[in-house]
Amino acid sequence: MESDESGAHDACNVDSRMDVNEHRYAGIIAGGAGTRLWPLSRRARPKQLLPVAGGASLLEHAWRRVDGVVEPSRRLICTTNAFAEAMRGVLPELRADNTLLEPMGRDTLNAVGLLAFVLAARDPRATLAILTADHLIDPVEAFRDSLRAAFAAVEAAPRRIATFGVSPTHAATGYGYIERGAPIAGVAHAYRATRFVEKPDRMRAEEYLRLGSFVWNSGMFVFAAATMCDALRRHAPASAAGLAEIAAAWHSPARDETLRRVYPTLPKESFDRAVMEPAAIGGEFEVCTLTLGANWLDVGNWTSFADSIPCDDRGNRVNAHWLDDGSRGVRVISDEPSHLIATVGCEDLVIVHTKDATLIAPAAEVERVKSLAERAPEAWR
Repeated sequence: MESDESGAHDACNVDSRMDVNEHRYAGIIAGGAGTRLWPLSRRARPKQLLPVAGGASLLEHAWRRVDGVVEPSRRLICTTNAFAEAMRGVLPELRADNTLLEPMGRDTLNAVGLLAFVLAARDPRATLAILTADHLIDPVEAFRDSLRAAFAAVEAAPRRIATFGVSPTHAATGYGYIERGAPIAGVAHAYRATRFVEKPDRMRAEEYLRLGSFVWNSGMFVFAAATMCDALRRHAPASAAGLAEIAAAWHSPARDETLRRVYPTLPKESFDRAVMEPAAIGGEFEVCTLTLGANWLDVGNWTSFADSIPCDDRGNRVNAHWLDDGSRGVRVISDEPSHLIATVGCEDLVIVHTKDATLIAPAAEVERVKSLAERAPEAWR
């Protein structure tokens, strides 16, 4: 997913190129199991640690993406206990006190909420960017300019919650959408977010594309940490109460016991559904979407993973030792360079090879890999 696209957006009437602000933080959500990328993604090496463009992992891309905007000392990662050691191995600069470890995954509502409540207790003036460890964004300088613009927009109006909208290129059914309303006065390329929509069916996705007022939901947000705590109390009170108890114990000897006791009781729900959807239609918070000034790829399944690999003139995307005769639209992926994969006359297939498991699936069926991975014997998970 390489591009020569440049050109950042004007930020807003607050200078988006200000020196790095000591109250700006980045929180990277990196706790997902990545079962849609099985068998390459496993419990011992989850999706966020897989090498992609340039050989760096998705987590490393997410970490470096905020260079020059958020200092390393103010970057936090929320992940599960099971992945902590592996992540510290690829990010030696990650501070131990900036690693927020969930006892188990409780969906994005609680991962975002944990970051917000812990950070608000640490720095009441904190403004937090929520990023995820499963995106590729290019060019990175254009993204940084968009991020600076979002920080400045929120700092100018602390009750504002900003997200990034991606201009759709096709009627995707695998992404959420945001409906844009009126422009935000004084903030370039920003609009009120009037509605959040979960992954639509094909007919609705085509209608959204035709209307032109809908953008893909990138899943990245910027807000004042204290404001998000208020939003959680308003729209997700059960989670807010538990997260507040955890944050109160965070810097005490009771932290681990409190986490183990409280976190499993939190309602398992997505952040968008629990908070962003109701906040967009209520009047207590100003929810806006800024146009992301960069190419964006959500590496959520094998077809999107393959989109990070250069394409030949027959639509094949391959990062393996490959021999072929007449195939079109195949994605061939392997982590064993010495293993030869041969295809003859194949079309629109995904082939993933590892030393102990091989996946073959029609490209149109890759979403079913998640349920397949969950049924795999323990030795192959």
